Amino acid sequence: MLNTPLSSLLSTVVKPQLSDQKDTKRTPPNNRTTCPVTIIVPAYNEEDCIADTINSLLTQSLVAEEIIIIDDGSTDDTAEICRSLGVTVITPPENTGSKAGAQNFALSHINTPFTLAIDADTTLQHDALEKLYAAMTEQEVVAVCGFVIPQRVKTLWERGRYVEYLMAFTFYKEIQSYYEKPLISSGCFSLFRTDYLNQIGGWSLRTMAEDMDLTWTAYQLGKKVRFVPDAICYPIEPHNFHFMRKQLKRWAHGFIQNVKLHRKSILRVPFLRSIVTVMCWDASIASIFYLTVIPILSVVISPLFLLGYIIDLPMVVVPTLVKAYERGETWKALTSIPAFMVLRVVNSAIFLEALFKELVLKQPLTTYEKGH
Repeated sequence: MLNTPLSSLLSTVVKPQLSDQKDTKRTPPNNRTTCPVTIIVPAYNEEDCIADTINSLLTQSLVAEEIIIIDDGSTDDTAEICRSLGVTVITPPENTGSKAGAQNFALSHINTPFTLAIDADTTLQHDALEKLYAAMTEQEVVAVCGFVIPQRVKTLWERGRYVEYLMAFTFYKEIQSYYEKPLISSGCFSLFRTDYLNQIGGWSLRTMAEDMDLTWTAYQLGKKVRFVPDAICYPIEPHNFHFMRKQLKRWAHGFIQNVKLHRKSILRVPFLRSIVTVMCWDASIASIFYLTVIPILSVVISPLFLLGYIIDLPMVVVPTLVKAYERGETWKALTSIPAFMVLRVVNSAIFLEALFKELVLKQPLTTYEKGH
């Protein structure tokens, strides 16, 4: 029984009011080429990490035409830091309440054919934008996403997420890409055609997983999504249980909400139908066995049933270590696998709670909470 954390198998436009400072067009340093891309970065109280994010954007091998920071009601020095680095800052009249809301606030200010959406806590490998942009070769391709790896790998929760991402983006995402159906164009780092975003009204506020909603909507409209494994981004992942629980809760509710919302269109796409069915089984029935049935059987019948917790371990270890070896991080991956085992237990419990609330109690999650 695989019982893989859900995120492994997976992630109204208003006119903005510009800040007093509006930047002029920058001349690309070192004769680097400019591409017709606007980068938007929703930010709320990100003073500790926003400078690293912006600097990684400014030093890309392919230069974006403009970088827009949406300062979504920050009470710290986020806006001042961004202005000091020479990027455009826009400010909604009040906090929009979610990342999607902040992104939509910026949408009508985008004048380029392509839009890169990136989280404020995420840095990029120096050629990440260039590699995503190169994948926009067909008009039908409306979204391109890259490889995600945690920026920090120190705490138990960061280590668990590190293994989860190595496995997911090396194994699951590659399979999805082979069938030309990546399940999610990751919300932390994706490139879009701006006309597609305008066509669908921007990032949807109807679920807690706007990136999944946007991706599945693309398939429903006959569009294509691409995964570029060599375009690498580094988000800051939750470092403690408090923030990890918030993030997993949002992802679990978001997945259930999207299945409910898109179930009819999913059934018409064979690969999506298969993979979403497996995900639903794995996240629900397998989680019940993992959390209740195996412990009961091990006590009542035989301790040998505890092997059920590790019977699928090779499926986790092999793709993880293969990718870790390529990155020169074999020891880091090996020592992080126990943390992944803890993360999968927590993820199972949170998903079952979300399933019960969404389907039985009819209490959908509607409040967006940051995961760090």
